[in-house]
Amino acid sequence: MMKTAIYPGTFDPITMGHVDVVQRGLKLFDKVIIAVADNPKKSPMFDVQTRLDMVNATFTNENRIQTLSFDGLLVNLAQTHQATAILRGLRAASDFEYEFQLAAMNRKLDADIESVFVMAREEYTFVSSSFIREISSMGGDVNALVPAAVRVYLPQKGKK
Repeated sequence: MMKTAIYPGTFDPITMGHVDVVQRGLKLFDKVIIAVADNPKKSPMFDVQTRLDMVNATFTNENRIQTLSFDGLLVNLAQTHQATAILRGLRAASDFEYEFQLAAMNRKLDADIESVFVMAREEYTFVSSSFIREISSMGGDVNALVPAAVRVYLPQKGKK
């Protein structure tokens, strides 16, 4: 039986930290579905289609990855795609409390879907999409922190 995990997030934009989590997830699962959240309440820098394009371009040569957008309950999405796990990355202790609460709620909604956490590599513990957006908007160099496919999108948002 194929083991599938869903890796949810806004990916606004996808970072090298996200890429690391996906690559490590592929060591544990046969397939990883990258689920790009379409939540306008978060006021994303990039629309959902652009974020999907960036994710797809990042993993263009990996056939065990599927991408899609979603706007409902994550456990419903997991059930629809027969995923047995939700893949999440942890950067610091501060991430744990929030992720612990999410995992507990998801388990309450569907006890058959496990939450699997991987610790971020040290070089990515400080990387977040919000930092990337802020630094990039001020003209800072984030090239080492984002996949090559993302770099072409960042300058289009202008420099302050």
